[in-house]
Amino acid sequence: MKPENHRYETVVGDKTVVIETGKLAMQANGAVTVRLGDTMVFAAATMSKEAREGIDFFPLRVDYEERMYAGGRIPGSFFRREGRPSEEATLTARLVDRPLRPLFPKDLRNDVQVVLYSISADESNPIDILAINAASAALMISDIPWHGPVGAVRIGRIGGEFVVNPTFQDLEKSDLDLRIAGSRDAILMVEAGASEVPEEVMVEALAFGHQALQPMIDIQEKMAAELGKPKREYTPFVVEESLAAQIEEMVGERIKELLATPHTKAEFNNGLDALKKEVLEALAGEDASQALPVKVAFENVLKKIVRSRILNEGIRPDGRGTTEIRPIWCEVDISPRAHGSGLFTRGETQVLTLATLGTPREAQEIDGLTPTESKRYIHHYNFPPFSVGEVRPMRGASRREIGHGALAERALLPVIPSEEEFPYTLRLVSEVLSSNGSTSMASVCGSTLALMDTGVPIKAPVAGIAMGLIKEGERYSVLTDIQGMEDHLGDMDFKVAGTEKGITALQMDIKIAGITKEIMRQALAQAREARLFILGKMLEVIPEPRPHLKPHAPHMIVVRIPVDKIGAIIGPGGKTIRGLQEETNTKIDIMEDGLVYIASPDGPGAAAARERIEALTETPEIGRIYTGKVVRVTDFGAFVEILPNTDGLVHISQLDSEPVRRVEDVVRVGDEITVMVTNIDPTGRIRLSRQAVLEGWTVEEAQAHDKPNRSRGGNRGGRRDSRSRGNRDRRNH
Repeated sequence: MKPENHRYETVVGDKTVVIETGKLAMQANGAVTVRLGDTMVFAAATMSKEAREGIDFFPLRVDYEERMYAGGRIPGSFFRREGRPSEEATLTARLVDRPLRPLFPKDLRNDVQVVLYSISADESNPIDILAINAASAALMISDIPWHGPVGAVRIGRIGGEFVVNPTFQDLEKSDLDLRIAGSRDAILMVEAGASEVPEEVMVEALAFGHQALQPMIDIQEKMAAELGKPKREYTPFVVEESLAAQIEEMVGERIKELLATPHTKAEFNNGLDALKKEVLEALAGEDASQALPVKVAFENVLKKIVRSRILNEGIRPDGRGTTEIRPIWCEVDISPRAHGSGLFTRGETQVLTLATLGTPREAQEIDGLTPTESKRYIHHYNFPPFSVGEVRPMRGASRREIGHGALAERALLPVIPSEEEFPYTLRLVSEVLSSNGSTSMASVCGSTLALMDTGVPIKAPVAGIAMGLIKEGERYSVLTDIQGMEDHLGDMDFKVAGTEKGITALQMDIKIAGITKEIMRQALAQAREARLFILGKMLEVIPEPRPHLKPHAPHMIVVRIPVDKIGAIIGPGGKTIRGLQEETNTKIDIMEDGLVYIASPDGPGAAAARERIEALTETPEIGRIYTGKVVRVTDFGAFVEILPNTDGLVHISQLDSEPVRRVEDVVRVGDEITVMVTNIDPTGRIRLSRQAVLEGWTVEEAQAHDKPNRSRGGNRGGRRDSRSRGNRDRRNH
């Protein structure tokens, strides 16, 4: 029997969103599809029956599978099936995970998994925002314990007006791309890219977005009331309050002393480890079942002491005030062979970014469900284990590394010059060498240094800073430049990047409800002050982009040729372009619109290639003077190649200032002579004159002196594109 399908509709902005459930995936705890236009996402949520033993965290997994059939396409891989998740799929999974995670019970230890598929993609409405709403709806109607719902929208700004859920085409005209997720009363997650948007505009956009997502909250609450399953009972992970009180009495004062003593991250962690070991031996002993509760209780005591010290005394774990930034130093030109490099150090966080320039053919091809087919600015981020003093296998980029790289890329994209201004593909790699807080924002700073060291004419330097929050009731403290412990023990991770003019990227994750507009405004104001301070430190090292590229960077020349001349450069089977690249030591990319990019390790090679290309594609002009090679001699004149594969006839009467009896008396095959084009007939045959050059005639004077005798065939010439050309000439002459 076919199951009953339940359909719900709501209007978000001016667009209808449809949620359906009941027909698909009956064995999942909850499953829905969400549709906007012809873009549709499927989500299924499941939870294990038993809690996982021996863990001190909630095991949530969110997987988004980008299915190419959604766009009516076959995957481009060898096996013609989807392989490892694309970067876009990984970023979508992270985007869904972030607002869901804070709303699960803190004591839940059952495995929970949310799986999402793209069912249909119309290349107009983005999938990622629908995926957040689909995951939330699946959890709401399931029996999985969760304190949702979550609503999500995208906000653009076109002509100064906010737009709800803009299309891909709208976003091309927008100076803001803001993705926001929240509950009824609070914002939970923000991800934004912007073209130097002022802080106050961002505050208004956040408030507008939170209001715009409310219809998604309403429809999910209605679904839960009408269709939702009773929430399942689970075995909570409980730590007795008396255990935390006992630990605080044992080592609370010594934790405070450790915090009050100047320390590095390693020294502080070593001190904490010693205290934790002492507590474990005293309270757990040989009983392994008690070890985990004792460890969790110890962390709770540490969290309480650190937060209290910040709120009551305004002193942070490393002794700084709430708005104080750690010491900063920078360098450029670290690598002698990379095209550019920048080293940024802030406290114990250090990132080295190295830049590479390439040709347009080296742009990254995108095989996904968005209209974007390629990108010429690429940012990669690597987080090796030694950066935090650990040992672990290195198995490629993690979700976190992909996410941090994308954030840094988004922050710098608005200042990257257009391809017309700077015709290069750019790849930046940020290597995290030491980590203690906001390596993603350090990557932004290191990347700006590397770009300026390379000589990329960026529109403005960009810096980034991470903000934090400690909030208890109505009391709160906004922290500038948070380090690892403050991120772990705090209530907000708020990363802001931008120029002196405004914000280019923003990422925010909030662990509590009740973040007000005033807190947002204060956090953005402190972030701006910090950003300007950091920019000042960076500009002391390199105040502007270098005027010239490094010696090892490719020199690029751009030439535009007629589209119908592309074949002349490529040649039969690519022979011409291959030979040209080998002879001039260049790389040549030809675009479909006739733009030709010439890259060379030195200027002369690129210039030589340009001259050859211009010659290959040039059209002869009447009155223009050329120096060419004699390719054939007849009794009535000489044929001279004035351009590649293009020759014309110098009649015997036009070979010299004096009368000529035999052509060979003046020129022979292989000689170079300078001639003027005096005529091009409708069939393309070219008439040349050497006498006009010798006498210094104008084209009109040359034409008056050159009266060809057509019975002698004196007007032959043009493109040499047939093997029978010589036979035709002999027959005609």
